[in-house]
Amino acid sequence: MAPAALTALDARAPRAEGLATVLAIGTAAPDNCVYQADYPDYYFRVTNSDHLPELKQKFKQICEGSMIRKRHMHMTEKLLEQNPSMCEFNAPSLDVRQGILLTDVPKLGMAAAQKAIKEWGQPLSKITHLVFCTRQSVGLPGADYHLIKMLGLNPSVRRVMLYLQGCFAGATAIRVAKDIAENNHGARVLIVCSEITAATFRGPSATGSHLDNLVSQALFGDGAAAMVVGADPKEPMEKPIFQLVSTSQTILPESDGLIEVNLLEVGLTIHIDKDVPRIISKNIEHALTNAFAPLGIDD
Repeated sequence: MAPAALTALDARAPRAEGLATVLAIGTAAPDNCVYQADYPDYYFRVTNSDHLPELKQKFKQICEGSMIRKRHMHMTEKLLEQNPSMCEFNAPSLDVRQGILLTDVPKLGMAAAQKAIKEWGQPLSKITHLVFCTRQSVGLPGADYHLIKMLGLNPSVRRVMLYLQGCFAGATAIRVAKDIAENNHGARVLIVCSEITAATFRGPSATGSHLDNLVSQALFGDGAAAMVVGADPKEPMEKPIFQLVSTSQTILPESDGLIEVNLLEVGLTIHIDKDVPRIISKNIEHALTNAFAPLGIDD
């Protein structure tokens, strides 16, 4: 491309002058709440697994070690009673799960987005981009499309839909939003991450195998978070909370196969290897050094 053409393109689409900032944050969770101390009894009751006392004791130990105090759950006992296949370990149940998720993942995301937009305090018309992230529901039109309709956003808002990003979903969405905000002058990016564990909830294996399933049942709950991200904030109307100085991503050595998530007829299955904490602890200092060194930080 000729230099003149490059100049013309730059003039039509100028970049922001400063770094991306977080302008507002909103969160939302289902009303249904179960405390972690009560969760082993709850979980084994709703999955009809009280005849497995040794496995229940292992689950109690996992829950105690998680340091989690409570979990919010979209799935009530009534909903699980109406869909017993979701409570079995290996029953075909994907249709049931998807029926719940395709409707309710964008609804929960909308609740978080509305709080973020209210805190931001600017008109909906100023939202130029949407990044929606979920590992639970997969469909087309996606949750991003439905959220635009629910919120009443401009139909020309530019959308990015991220599926199955796992535990780094939020960080990935922020990284994408930072790139968008800094490369598009005046851009205001709405990020929404919404998770409902209807895809992954299942009972224990009656044989006592698949303890990693119990780990995932102990760790994950339901909730949504939203942010408005933009560079060059218009103060005092916009009040930046954080500045997004740098983002990065890396694959740890020796980590192949340690965490795997697969969408099957039984829903979304999660494999978490016992070596995950060891591999992370072994590599975290090196990863932090690589992230902070370009910023002149070595402490």
